[in-house]
Amino acid sequence: MVSPPAAIKTATRIVRRNDAGATKQVSADICVVGAGIAGVSAALEAARLGRTVALVDGQLALGGQAVNSVIGTFCGLFSNGHSGYQLTHGIADGILSDLGAQGALHYRHGGPSNTIVVMYDEVALARWIEEAVRAADITVILGAVLRGVARDGRRIREIELATRYGDVRLAATGFVDASGDAALAWNAGLACREPADGPIYGTQMVVIEGIDEAEQPTREDCAARLKQKAKDYGLTRESGFAFVFPGKGTALVNMTHVETPLDAVEATKKALEGKDQADRAVAFLKAEYPKAFGNARIRTYGALGIRQTRWIVGRQQLTVEDVRAGTHFPDAVARTGWPIELHDTPQGHVWEPFGDDHLHYVPIGSLTPADCDNLVAAGRCIDGDVAALSSVRVMGPCIAMGAAAAHALDLAGAGSVHQIDAAALAARVKDNVERRG
Repeated sequence: MVSPPAAIKTATRIVRRNDAGATKQVSADICVVGAGIAGVSAALEAARLGRTVALVDGQLALGGQAVNSVIGTFCGLFSNGHSGYQLTHGIADGILSDLGAQGALHYRHGGPSNTIVVMYDEVALARWIEEAVRAADITVILGAVLRGVARDGRRIREIELATRYGDVRLAATGFVDASGDAALAWNAGLACREPADGPIYGTQMVVIEGIDEAEQPTREDCAARLKQKAKDYGLTRESGFAFVFPGKGTALVNMTHVETPLDAVEATKKALEGKDQADRAVAFLKAEYPKAFGNARIRTYGALGIRQTRWIVGRQQLTVEDVRAGTHFPDAVARTGWPIELHDTPQGHVWEPFGDDHLHYVPIGSLTPADCDNLVAAGRCIDGDVAALSSVRVMGPCIAMGAAAAHALDLAGAGSVHQIDAAALAARVKDNVERRG
């Protein structure tokens, strides 16, 4: 005999939005705007310091470009040379340890960058970030558009967010702008910089699968053929490569240049153009190298990758002369040996690698707008000239900058980040500035 089904709930209620709408109030010690690798580093470090933390992002998933744009490589994380030592610690230690144990990493030694580049599985990184943030009990607000900033003189008091579920007002003692586009500083009315001589181009990344690893071309051959034949395939960029992930049958394709404007309509238009360019790049690989890529298919399109659009005016600007000279600032909070990598033309880019012993540093002054006491930037929106920024906006130093932002705000408390104990900050960030290995 068949048992009767359980009672089914059928009741509903009628609701209507009132004129004012409900605004949710949230508060935290530290609010981080931007959940990319720099923002996640800042949020987790602030939580580790015992601060209550709110982490905000416009996307519907954590990880920023590291996850959602399928960047696929940790760059600037090791010193130069074939067997360099790790430069950045903090969350980098956990990521390398945990993803390494899963077989989700591959270390590429040497090459054009003269350093160790770590390839990673973006799904594994996404889950690592999600679980780390969840375990730290961080308040997360995703799909949130920043549309207002309230200031009291030199201090940001709260930010106003729009979400599909209603408006949110988020008050905090300190703020981190890890938005990539200096969205928090911009909306707060602080001075910002943009490139004066045309755009810095982004990249539409894709992951392809079904390749024959044994037949992959050399990077040099691929680059030479792309330069010769890019126009035949309707490609804008005449340089690039496909990074094969050994043993996975996949490759990360980096062969496009796409403008990344700060305009809602144009940004969407360029994102669609970027996918068209990515399709053409895969067509190039399939046609020119049929043994390696003839059966390849696109597994994942990332969100359009952005390199440089708008950034803060800090108390100090990092210059290309500082980068080339390896200036070791007394208030340094991050370091890297990554090349100057300036994507300032549609066809190609400036590539200026450094020797084995070279390191360049980021001072805290490049993270701190002079006109605000409780805001610290991290990631690609810190203050540098165009070329200098191109060498420090990669993931290694971005992780270090995020951690430094958390420490600066923790030391400042309700005071000013411009008046913190410099020696105390230096002691806290020492591993990311002085440690060898």
